Amino acid sequence: MKDGKKCVLVADDEAAIREILTLLLSGEGYRVIPACDGQEVLELASDDIDLYILDVNMPRMTGILAAAELRKTRETPIMFLTAYSGESDKVLGFSVGADDYMVKPFSNMELLMRVKAILRRSPGYQPPPAPVAKNRIPIGDLELDLDRQTVLRGEEAIALTFTEFKILELLATNKKKIYSLDSIYSNIWDDNAVGDSTIMAHIKNIRKKLGDNSREPMYIKTAWGRGYYVD
Repeated sequence: MKDGKKCVLVADDEAAIREILTLLLSGEGYRVIPACDGQEVLELASDDIDLYILDVNMPRMTGILAAAELRKTRETPIMFLTAYSGESDKVLGFSVGADDYMVKPFSNMELLMRVKAILRRSPGYQPPPAPVAKNRIPIGDLELDLDRQTVLRGEEAIALTFTEFKILELLATNKKKIYSLDSIYSNIWDDNAVGDSTIMAHIKNIRKKLGDNSREPMYIKTAWGRGYYVD
């Protein structure tokens, strides 16, 4: 953020929606970068961007595919805008690493509140300097570096999204405590409602990235019918 403002990239193939979002966000003091499709999102992606707001259906490249490509190199928060409200559509969005999901038509006030909530709990991904942090939590052969919000296996850093890291941090800092889906939601998402399948998709993503076996997990354990925990 060279000018001190949080930067939001807004991608939608409808010019009217891009204009509305640009007016809303710039009026709140954000710097806004518009894009008309997923391909342009990837061309404009940079470390200066603090949040990506992506329409799901866009020409050349969809928001889903653009998010999947972004997640290969970046952990910057992503919010989806879409006309689809089905839970399976939300799960698809969260499965590629989204942090939030809003259905069109959306409330301008609600969108601004969600943007503020995401940016408040996510300072933005910064490549960590030399490993000097000591605020770490062990989980088996892993360590959670809370200062740098990084999961380490020896010298290897395992990339999680901000939301994925916060879920793992919640469980790791309260070992042996079982968290139901509702309690995970209330601790991580503030007032932004998400479905049970969304949380389960995040757990699945975390396990996959950690190389965990859901049938015999080493890290995030399942208490059937009750929730998840780390021991």
